[in-house]
Order: sequence, then C-alpha cells, then structure tokens
Amino acid sequence: QAMIRECFTLISKRSDRVCNFLEDVGCWSKDTKLVYRVYATLYFIFVVDGSESELGILDLIHVFVESLDHIFENVCELDLIFHTDKVHHILDEIVMGGMVLETNLQEILTSIKEQEELESRGSKVASAKYKLKQQLR
Repeated sequence: QAMIRECFTLISKRSDRVCNFLEDVGCWSKDTKLVYRVYATLYFIFVVDGSESELGILDLIHVFVESLDHIFENVCELDLIFHTDKVHHILDEIVMGGMVLETNLQEILTSIKEQEELESRGSKVASAKYKLKQQLR
C-alpha cells in the first residue's frame, strides 16, 4: 500500500507538460523507472528496470488501455474494480513473466473473445450436467 500511495502522490502532483516517466524513485532501486499514462481519471503505471525503453512501455500501456476500451466499451474505474479477473487476463495476453508477448490489438481481442467463448461453453456444459443430475435423483 505504501508503494502505491507513493506512486500516486508523485505522479498526481506532476504537470501535464512533463514527461511520463520518473527515474530513481523513492522506495525502488536506483535502476528502476516509473512509466505512466493518465487517461481521464485512470492512472496506468508500470514499474520497469533501467534497460526498458520508456517509449516502448508507453506504447504498451496504450495497447493495454485500447484493449480494455474495446472489451469494456469505454473503460472506467468500476470495470477495473468489478472485473479484475478479466483485466488480469487481458494483461496476461500482452505481458507474461516480464516479457511482452503481443502488441497487436486484433490478436489480443481475438484471444480474449476465444477465451470468453470457451468459458461460455464450459458453463453451459456444467449447467447441463447439473440439470441431468437433478433429473436422475
């Protein structure tokens, strides 16, 4: 919680006219950067090491937000709060284990839709099994 509070305090006080990254920030090591973008009231902050490209991470944040926007149709705070599992799944399609896997928006959206279809089929099968068990009793 203290790290999150420190991030928000540092970033929310910055002017819109300054760059979107901070180096050598408080509680992190000297080789760590905060790269962030603000969309309306949403703050997206990535903590990366010194070898990462700031512009590459800004692009990554943009792809993530675009993906969220397509899935939730104008993403807002409530979407992020009440659908954290879906948000994590979207982020896992883009980044896993610190490695960028995919930045093509269409590929990400296709993968998410395929996952939703599988979940839908799975719930239908589970529902049918439940009904069958109820009928057999």
